[in-house]
Amino acid sequence: MEDRNPRAMASQETLASMQQIDPSPVDSPYYEDEKPFPDPDSASPPAQGALPRSSTLGLSGGGHGAVYYLTRLQRYSSYVFAAYTTAHITNTSLLPLLTRSVPVSENYLLLTRPYYQSFPFEHLLITLPLATHILSGLALRIRRRNQNLARYGGGNLPIATRLQQRWRVWPPVSWESASGYMLVPLVGSHIFVNRLIPWWYEGGSSSVGLEFVSHGFAKHPFVAWTGYLALLGVGTGHIVWGAARWLGLTPVGKDKKAKRRWWAVNGAWAVTAAVWMMGGLGVVGRGGKAEGWIAKGFDELYAKVPFVDL
Repeated sequence: MEDRNPRAMASQETLASMQQIDPSPVDSPYYEDEKPFPDPDSASPPAQGALPRSSTLGLSGGGHGAVYYLTRLQRYSSYVFAAYTTAHITNTSLLPLLTRSVPVSENYLLLTRPYYQSFPFEHLLITLPLATHILSGLALRIRRRNQNLARYGGGNLPIATRLQQRWRVWPPVSWESASGYMLVPLVGSHIFVNRLIPWWYEGGSSSVGLEFVSHGFAKHPFVAWTGYLALLGVGTGHIVWGAARWLGLTPVGKDKKAKRRWWAVNGAWAVTAAVWMMGGLGVVGRGGKAEGWIAKGFDELYAKVPFVDL
């Protein structure tokens, strides 16, 4: 009769039961910034008499791994892009709200726009930070998903179970992440209409300003109002909630303090969106059609935009 070691049998049962654990990560703020678990990429102290392990490009020389650097790339790129966003909100919303005039506000826009639409400032303030912010966020999510796969194992499980677990180890999607993903097509469409089409057909966007936007609202109200409401609503939500996360002010838990923070952050979101919409939509959006040859040029550009005649 086969002699089986009870301790070995117990160890195998324990390993099998651990691999059957549902690897759904805990929804906590650590998944968007720092996490309580050690980073597998971190350089651990070398054993006695062993040489220290070299790191790729020296990035882990300080004991930090990929998540550490990706998180900081995402954070600091948002700081750089915030400088441009502040100037853009001022030109397209705050000044129109104060002057109550599109032509007067247009003059201020023309004075400041060369500083962030000329080489190399446009790429340093807009293109590079925006691409870094998006790509580092995607890389963070993939990296944490791979960490969960390694942490929860599953190599000895049936293939169907392993495939099922691969869909359940992704980090939870917070509002900040979800709004960021929604912003990609919205911001991309905004850039396409106001920068790429004028550049492609006219060699630049010097003629595109607040009057161009007002003309678009007057000639194509459904597309303009729908697009800009979504852009401003989702954009301000992403900005306010993202700033709250970087400052450590996002609500955690369900106690009174978390509820107060939830109301405070959403209140800041509502105020920011309202101010931006009062100037950007209430003044610029109601500026009316352009006239003469300017209107003809605007119509030719808008005719190049897909679905604009909806």
